[in-house]
Amino acid sequence: MNTTIANNGLPKLPQAPSGQGSASTQTAGAASSEAASTAPGADDRVQLTDSARALQEASRTSQGATVDTKKVEQVRQALANGTYRIDASRIADRMMTLDSQLNGKS
Repeated sequence: MNTTIANNGLPKLPQAPSGQGSASTQTAGAASSEAASTAPGADDRVQLTDSARALQEASRTSQGATVDTKKVEQVRQALANGTYRIDASRIADRMMTLDSQLNGKS
């Protein structure tokens, strides 16, 4: 069974060597592609999406957070005893808040 996949208008990328040919040809090709990839272009730019900026901001605000070892131990004991209670509406509210933050809303 043959399946043809069109490039859907995307540019053609250079193909890797197929493994046939001399070793010197493959080495020379690898050396030239390595030189091309290490030489930065004058117009190289990186542009972050809004989502990436939101994640970056969220990680900055949590860097100063400390761990409350006493509370961690209380939760650990409650889990072990089977007395830990889950507040589903509180979890849902916090998930909605996080979703709003990630989407750039206050």
